[in-house]
Amino acid sequence: MSFTGSIPEFYDRYLGPFMFDAYARDTAKRLFASPAAVVLETACGTGIVTRRLRETLPPDVRIVATDLNQAMLDYARGSLKGADVHWRTADACELPFKDASFDAVVCSFGMMFLPDKAKGFAEARRVLRPGGAFLASSWCALPENPVAAAVHETVVTLYPDNPPRFLETPYGFGDPALLSRLARDAGFASAEVERLEFAGKAPSMRDPVTGFVKGTPLFTQLSERGADHDAVIALVLERAKAETASGGFTSPVAAVILRAT
Repeated sequence: MSFTGSIPEFYDRYLGPFMFDAYARDTAKRLFASPAAVVLETACGTGIVTRRLRETLPPDVRIVATDLNQAMLDYARGSLKGADVHWRTADACELPFKDASFDAVVCSFGMMFLPDKAKGFAEARRVLRPGGAFLASSWCALPENPVAAAVHETVVTLYPDNPPRFLETPYGFGDPALLSRLARDAGFASAEVERLEFAGKAPSMRDPVTGFVKGTPLFTQLSERGADHDAVIALVLERAKAETASGGFTSPVAAVILRAT
């Protein structure tokens, strides 16, 4: 899944406020780190969670933020310029760190993209010190996230013979039983999964729809099919009978949060 070109900017601008920031704040509050702790964030994306971790954790806590996608990492580094964060390009399935190097590992909405999810869980366990915590989040299924569902249903209808299926990946890894099993198989002593739902807010539905169409790899999949991205956005809004003028838009954004220790 490639987040290149202008995708990180659209992702951060339109999806960040609508669906990621509330979870970023929640994740940061769940992480109890001593002043001398070292925290690893994997799949940091555009740095939305990184920012909240840095704001919330004690200043002496060392934060190492990583992502495999260089474009996303570069965007995150630029958006948090001056923040006390150590940036590193790294694959969550093959972390370049020694065993027992961190007091906590955070992966917010990234595990679903790993080609070997069991390896990703095992790597998180490997680099944690005894007693350390692993926090990971994943979106619930498409029917529980109406805006994403509206976008997905529209593009599938547009290209029935060769439908773009990107959104099935981030919204296809929210089974609590699976997350718990992967954590325990990786060697974690305990694993708890909680479902959360926040109200995603935007000036209008156009913002998050634009984020999905132009700020995720769905953009590339539509380009490969010769799509007019603005026309796709308009069609999603038309099918949803959404008001496109500003005036406020709210829609459920549902996810599950894993805490493994």
